[in-house]
Amino acid sequence: MQKHETPMLDELENGPWPSFISGFKRLRDDHPDKRINLVANDLLGQLEHSYETRKGYWKGGTVSVFGYGGGIIPRFSEVGHAFPESKEFHTLRVQPPPGNYYTSDILRQMADDWEKDGSGLITFHGQTGNIMFIGATSDNTQVFFDKINGYGWDLGGAGPCVRTGMSCVGAARCEQSCCNEHKVHRLLLNNFQDDVHRPALPYKFKFKISGCPNDCMNAIERADFAVIGTWKDDMKVDQEEVKAFISLKGRQYITDNVITRCPTNALSLSDDDTLNVDNRNCVRCMHCLNVMTKALSPGDDKGVIILIGGKRTLKIGDLMGTVVVPFMKLDTEEDYEEIVELAENIIDFFAENALEHERTGEMIERIGLVNFLEGIEVEVDPNMVSDPRSINYIRMDEWDQEAKKWFDNQAESA
Repeated sequence: MQKHETPMLDELENGPWPSFISGFKRLRDDHPDKRINLVANDLLGQLEHSYETRKGYWKGGTVSVFGYGGGIIPRFSEVGHAFPESKEFHTLRVQPPPGNYYTSDILRQMADDWEKDGSGLITFHGQTGNIMFIGATSDNTQVFFDKINGYGWDLGGAGPCVRTGMSCVGAARCEQSCCNEHKVHRLLLNNFQDDVHRPALPYKFKFKISGCPNDCMNAIERADFAVIGTWKDDMKVDQEEVKAFISLKGRQYITDNVITRCPTNALSLSDDDTLNVDNRNCVRCMHCLNVMTKALSPGDDKGVIILIGGKRTLKIGDLMGTVVVPFMKLDTEEDYEEIVELAENIIDFFAENALEHERTGEMIERIGLVNFLEGIEVEVDPNMVSDPRSINYIRMDEWDQEAKKWFDNQAESA
């Protein structure tokens, strides 16, 4: 095998951090399968050529498996004549289990199968949450899919569809968990499986579930439908653990790293080393709970907040999710059915009203939040306000009557 010269790529191996180029070279030089050696060599050659010319040479196309319209990202090389072993380099997106729980046996099985049918390159996990099996030929995509589908795995979303969902590790390993993240994840994704595999939306739609306001899934910034666990009652405080923490770290440490870092000044420390919490002003930033994990914990009245419209930059700038449901209990099967029904209403409205290549958040910005809420049949709630008025000239007549209506509606719904 004649190795391609890669002086520009070699520079990427310099510095203190591991380089993906080193991984490619290990496949080229050390892997026992000669086919993978050749594929990795031509892949490095094409990448070096791209760096030299400052142009990309991958183009799309249509590659799928029987019965599916999405889940595979086609990559055909425009310089395949020069680098024939990597002229087809498709990526298969495979849905991970909720919370990314795997057994070591299934990880070995997937890796072994991919080395037989693909390039050996795997990403755990892509930005949407999928396992990314990178580098298959058109013929081998069906072969590999049949294998993984045979032991229970399915393709994820690619294109204008409902994308693969993500959920955090949850209550199994996190004491801050406020909901059954994995049940929400499975119900939502199972319900919309056809929308994952057969792209039919204006653009992509993402579910992400975080079990507490720490939002380890970055759902608020990245998900069209973000489910965030929270609690409605007072934070729980174990004063004995507070005193033990103070005796270990000192009052100054508590003042500097907990009390003064509360964004709403909701915490104070008494002379007798008890911690006082102004729960009405607590905004669930989670900092104090993360620092004093034994002393502070979420309340008992747990549920979820649902935010709609988070995304990265596209037609307009980055958007964070807008609160659409300030608090929802998830105690009964009816509660879970309600969250799935809400998701159905939102996706149906998105499919009918969004422009092509427009995310949910951009659609809401364009048509207005009030019209969106009316379309999905959700009543306006004061907690949905994202930016309060800054102007002094606000009409106050009939203010009390409107407030009374809202409180009456709350009492009736309770």
